[in-house]
Amino acid sequence: MSNYPLSYKLSWLPRFLRPSLTGDAHGFAPAAGMLIEPPPARTVRLAFVGDISAVANRSAPDCDPAIKALLASADLVVGNCESPIVERPSAVMGTRLGTHHAMTERFLAEALAAAGVTHKKLVLSLANNHVLDQGVAGFDETVAALKRLGIRTIGTAAKGPVERLAVGPLTIGFAAFTLWRNADAKEFSSRVSMQGDPARWPLAAAKGVDLVCAVPHWDWEFRHFPHAETRMMARRLAGHGVGLIGGHHAHVVQPVERIDKTLVAYGLGDFLGTAFARQPWPGRIGSILTVDVSADLGMRGRIAAYRMHPFMRLRAGDHERLVPLQALEGRIRVKVDARLKAIFGEQFASV
Repeated sequence: MSNYPLSYKLSWLPRFLRPSLTGDAHGFAPAAGMLIEPPPARTVRLAFVGDISAVANRSAPDCDPAIKALLASADLVVGNCESPIVERPSAVMGTRLGTHHAMTERFLAEALAAAGVTHKKLVLSLANNHVLDQGVAGFDETVAALKRLGIRTIGTAAKGPVERLAVGPLTIGFAAFTLWRNADAKEFSSRVSMQGDPARWPLAAAKGVDLVCAVPHWDWEFRHFPHAETRMMARRLAGHGVGLIGGHHAHVVQPVERIDKTLVAYGLGDFLGTAFARQPWPGRIGSILTVDVSADLGMRGRIAAYRMHPFMRLRAGDHERLVPLQALEGRIRVKVDARLKAIFGEQFASV
């Protein structure tokens, strides 16, 4: 049913238990940067968060005020809805074991309230491998629930490969897609966008758009450095005019790359835990990417500045507690700092 190669499946548990730092670590960019100086007079701020799931949270998370303030500063928050939204899971045993994802509408609403994210400023991608975990009926229920909540969605096959959204004075085209699926190919691809080849997008897909932003569900899980094939795909997207890429699926923080004027954040980790409730510490590091986009004449749609804001998901009873790095102390702070320096380089200390 899924399209994962056997080697991928066999490596899942070892890499979950010990996320990998192996791979090509060359050619990446700092965790923050100014791309236009002096800065534009007018900008639109986008904030990208990682995967959102209820697997590791039976109740809404606690969210540090600093993280809430960061998300509140954005004109638009973009995330990945990793769990179908259903009142009663159809895959009962898989949901209990954590192999099949599910969350209720109430949980999502309470989690967003805890994080200070307003529904009107949120966009969720449905282009991921778990979106049909509760079957076709669960997918339809998810779409209906998000519509009731007033949350915009991207990444469905019905809407086409590029969806236009107004964000302040700018028009941004979002191309959300997944390379991975956990369901039958025909059943899945008829509902969820798997169109990651920009050469096959309609010629008019990006006409009149100030910035094209790709939101891919790609790469292999629990590996801090992306595969060569993933980096090649980023170059293809950049070569076809995509100016910003915010990726998901690895469930661990991955580095940033600049390809000419295109900014690529390969993986943001999880925003809310998507694996087991008890997870090794490297998988508990998440990140929020903020991107300031110019709205000035002559520079509309150009990325002016960006910054990765790592945080930690700590256990708090039946849910998680999201805290910035500054709130960590002792041995865990030392370990997290070392891991982030290994990903982003020594310059991370100044971020």
